[in-house]
Amino acid sequence: MADTRIYDFDAVSIDGKPISLADYRGRVLLIVNTASQCGFTPQFAGLEALNAKYAKDGLAVIGFPSNQFGSQDPGSNAEIGAFCTRNYGVSFLMTEKTDVKGPNAAPLYRWLTREKPGLLGSKAIKWNFTKFLIGRDGRVLKRFAPLDSPASLSKDIEAALGA
Repeated sequence: MADTRIYDFDAVSIDGKPISLADYRGRVLLIVNTASQCGFTPQFAGLEALNAKYAKDGLAVIGFPSNQFGSQDPGSNAEIGAFCTRNYGVSFLMTEKTDVKGPNAAPLYRWLTREKPGLLGSKAIKWNFTKFLIGRDGRVLKRFAPLDSPASLSKDIEAALGA
């Protein structure tokens, strides 16, 4: 898996359609595990702002709802999608509810955490709204903690878009 890139993975959209991440070849991606009932949930607004500001330059934000942290995303995929659209105007791609840690973690998340471990080398996702910035070459550039606001990522996103 030494030469694995994000393009080697697939997902399923929140409305059940298959997604090939190979379709995003050449774009900068911001991958985020999300939750609808978390203290960080207002970050949806900032993620939407990043998507609106940088999409024309090649950024794609992709949200992966997860109910693994304090059961903070208990709704169905339809309920989660409606909540995000209604409350935060989310227009970026959202996937179906996804395990991002543990034995059933999605292969994409196993790869992301191997590529960019967290604090003190931890490979686990510790909470909602952990973010991964993927370069145009499909490799993980940076990992950001839940406390890192979407606005604070702008310089790194701009650098990745310019690369």
